[in-house]
Amino acid sequence: MNNDSAHNSNWAIAEIVFGVPFLISIVLQFIFPFSFPPGILHKVLMPVGIALIITSIYLLVLSRREMSLYGQPTDPGHPTSRLVKTGTFSFSRNPLYLSSVIFLFGIALTMIGFWSFVAILVSMIACHYILVVPEEKYLTAKFGKEYQEYTNAVHRWFGRK
Repeated sequence: MNNDSAHNSNWAIAEIVFGVPFLISIVLQFIFPFSFPPGILHKVLMPVGIALIITSIYLLVLSRREMSLYGQPTDPGHPTSRLVKTGTFSFSRNPLYLSSVIFLFGIALTMIGFWSFVAILVSMIACHYILVVPEEKYLTAKFGKEYQEYTNAVHRWFGRK
Protein backbone atom coordinates (compact mmCIF):
# COMPACT_ATOMS: atom_id res chain seq x y z
CA MET A 1 0.00 0.00 0.00
CA ASN A 2 1.06 3.54 -0.70
CA ASN A 3 1.21 6.32 1.89
CA ASP A 4 -0.20 8.79 -0.65
CA SER A 5 -3.54 7.04 -0.93
CA ALA A 6 -6.89 6.92 0.83
CA HIS A 7 -6.13 3.56 2.44
CA ASN A 8 -2.96 2.07 3.81
CA SER A 9 -4.29 -1.38 4.68
CA ASN A 10 -4.61 -4.40 2.40
CA TRP A 11 -8.04 -5.23 3.85
CA ALA A 12 -9.60 -1.80 3.19
CA ILE A 13 -11.04 -2.84 -0.16
CA ALA A 14 -14.58 -3.46 -1.39
CA GLU A 15 -13.98 -7.18 -1.84
CA ILE A 16 -13.37 -7.53 1.90
CA VAL A 17 -15.91 -4.97 3.13
CA PHE A 18 -18.73 -6.50 1.06
CA GLY A 19 -17.47 -10.08 0.73
CA VAL A 20 -16.86 -10.97 4.38
CA PRO A 21 -20.36 -10.03 5.63
CA PHE A 22 -21.89 -11.83 2.66
CA LEU A 23 -19.89 -15.00 3.37
CA ILE A 24 -20.89 -14.77 7.03
CA SER A 25 -24.53 -14.47 5.93
CA ILE A 26 -24.21 -17.72 3.97
CA VAL A 27 -22.80 -19.48 7.04
CA LEU A 28 -25.56 -18.03 9.22
CA GLN A 29 -28.16 -19.23 6.70
CA PHE A 30 -26.85 -22.79 7.12
CA ILE A 31 -26.66 -22.57 10.92
CA PHE A 32 -29.85 -20.55 11.48
CA PRO A 33 -31.99 -20.99 8.36
CA PHE A 34 -34.33 -18.07 8.00
CA SER A 35 -35.84 -17.50 4.58
CA PHE A 36 -38.92 -15.74 3.45
CA PRO A 37 -41.73 -18.07 2.38
CA PRO A 38 -41.46 -19.36 -1.20
CA GLY A 39 -44.25 -18.79 -3.63
CA ILE A 40 -45.33 -16.10 -6.03
CA LEU A 41 -43.12 -13.54 -4.29
CA HIS A 42 -40.05 -15.65 -5.05
CA LYS A 43 -41.10 -16.05 -8.67
CA VAL A 44 -41.38 -12.27 -8.99
CA LEU A 45 -38.23 -11.39 -7.05
CA MET A 46 -35.97 -13.92 -8.79
CA PRO A 47 -36.00 -12.11 -12.18
CA VAL A 48 -35.66 -8.75 -10.40
CA GLY A 49 -32.62 -10.07 -8.54
CA ILE A 50 -31.07 -11.39 -11.74
CA ALA A 51 -31.68 -8.03 -13.46
CA LEU A 52 -29.98 -6.25 -10.54
CA ILE A 53 -26.99 -8.58 -10.72
CA ILE A 54 -26.60 -7.88 -14.45
CA THR A 55 -27.06 -4.13 -13.85
CA SER A 56 -24.41 -4.16 -11.14
CA ILE A 57 -21.89 -5.90 -13.39
CA TYR A 58 -22.60 -3.39 -16.16
CA LEU A 59 -22.15 -0.49 -13.72
CA LEU A 60 -18.89 -2.02 -12.47
CA VAL A 61 -17.51 -2.42 -16.00
CA LEU A 62 -18.51 1.14 -16.99
CA SER A 63 -17.00 2.58 -13.80
CA ARG A 64 -13.71 0.72 -14.15
CA ARG A 65 -13.54 1.74 -17.79
CA GLU A 66 -14.09 5.39 -16.88
CA MET A 67 -11.28 5.22 -14.31
CA SER A 68 -9.05 3.58 -16.90
CA LEU A 69 -9.76 6.35 -19.44
CA TYR A 70 -8.28 8.82 -16.95
CA GLY A 71 -5.42 6.48 -16.01
CA GLN A 72 -6.67 6.18 -12.44
CA PRO A 73 -6.45 3.05 -10.28
CA THR A 74 -9.58 1.36 -8.99
CA ASP A 75 -7.70 -0.03 -5.98
CA PRO A 76 -8.13 2.40 -3.09
CA GLY A 77 -4.57 1.62 -1.92
CA HIS A 78 -3.03 3.49 -4.85
CA PRO A 79 -2.74 7.27 -5.22
CA THR A 80 -5.15 9.22 -7.40
CA SER A 81 -3.77 11.91 -9.68
CA ARG A 82 -6.99 13.10 -11.30
CA LEU A 83 -10.56 13.47 -10.13
CA VAL A 84 -12.95 11.46 -12.32
CA LYS A 85 -16.31 13.22 -12.63
CA THR A 86 -17.62 11.87 -15.94
CA GLY A 87 -19.51 8.75 -16.98
CA THR A 88 -20.88 6.83 -14.02
CA PHE A 89 -19.09 9.26 -11.70
CA SER A 90 -21.37 12.04 -12.94
CA PHE A 91 -24.31 10.51 -11.04
CA SER A 92 -22.53 8.69 -8.19
CA ARG A 93 -19.38 9.59 -6.30
CA ASN A 94 -18.99 5.89 -5.51
CA PRO A 95 -20.28 3.86 -8.47
CA LEU A 96 -17.92 0.97 -7.75
CA TYR A 97 -19.29 0.58 -4.22
CA LEU A 98 -22.81 1.18 -5.52
CA SER A 99 -22.34 -1.72 -7.94
CA SER A 100 -21.36 -3.94 -4.98
CA VAL A 101 -24.52 -2.97 -3.08
CA ILE A 102 -26.70 -3.58 -6.14
CA PHE A 103 -25.00 -6.93 -6.73
CA LEU A 104 -25.57 -8.10 -3.15
CA PHE A 105 -29.16 -6.88 -3.23
CA GLY A 106 -29.70 -8.87 -6.44
CA ILE A 107 -28.22 -11.97 -4.81
CA ALA A 108 -30.37 -11.42 -1.70
CA LEU A 109 -33.51 -11.17 -3.83
CA THR A 110 -32.71 -14.38 -5.68
CA MET A 111 -31.95 -16.24 -2.43
CA ILE A 112 -34.80 -14.64 -0.42
CA GLY A 113 -32.67 -15.14 2.68
CA PHE A 114 -32.95 -12.85 5.68
CA TRP A 115 -29.22 -13.00 6.45
CA SER A 116 -28.36 -11.70 2.97
CA PHE A 117 -30.27 -8.51 3.67
CA VAL A 118 -28.50 -8.15 7.02
CA ALA A 119 -25.17 -8.55 5.20
CA ILE A 120 -26.06 -5.67 2.87
CA LEU A 121 -26.79 -3.38 5.81
CA VAL A 122 -23.57 -4.37 7.61
CA SER A 123 -21.58 -3.94 4.38
CA MET A 124 -22.97 -0.48 3.70
CA ILE A 125 -22.14 0.69 7.22
CA ALA A 126 -18.64 -0.79 6.98
CA CYS A 127 -18.19 0.71 3.51
CA HIS A 128 -19.08 4.14 4.79
CA TYR A 129 -16.61 4.12 7.68
CA ILE A 130 -13.81 1.96 6.26
CA LEU A 131 -13.81 3.08 2.63
CA VAL A 132 -15.87 6.19 1.89
CA VAL A 133 -14.95 8.49 4.81
CA PRO A 134 -11.16 8.01 4.39
CA GLU A 135 -11.48 8.44 0.62
CA GLU A 136 -13.46 11.65 1.01
CA LYS A 137 -10.85 13.05 3.42
CA TYR A 138 -8.07 12.05 1.03
CA LEU A 139 -9.80 13.57 -2.00
CA THR A 140 -10.65 16.76 -0.11
CA ALA A 141 -7.02 17.16 0.96
CA LYS A 142 -5.70 16.36 -2.51
CA PHE A 143 -8.18 18.23 -4.75
CA GLY A 144 -9.65 20.85 -2.40
CA LYS A 145 -12.15 23.13 -4.09
CA GLU A 146 -12.53 20.91 -7.16
CA TYR A 147 -13.61 17.99 -4.98
CA GLN A 148 -15.88 20.20 -2.88
CA GLU A 149 -17.66 21.40 -6.05
CA TYR A 150 -18.03 17.79 -7.13
CA THR A 151 -19.55 16.79 -3.77
CA ASN A 152 -21.92 19.74 -4.06
CA ALA A 153 -23.09 18.49 -7.47
CA VAL A 154 -23.21 14.70 -7.07
CA HIS A 155 -24.64 12.58 -4.24
CA ARG A 156 -22.43 10.04 -2.52
CA TRP A 157 -24.46 7.05 -3.70
CA PHE A 158 -26.79 8.10 -6.50
CA GLY A 159 -28.09 11.21 -8.17
CA ARG A 160 -27.19 14.77 -8.90
CA LYS A 161 -27.99 17.56 -6.46
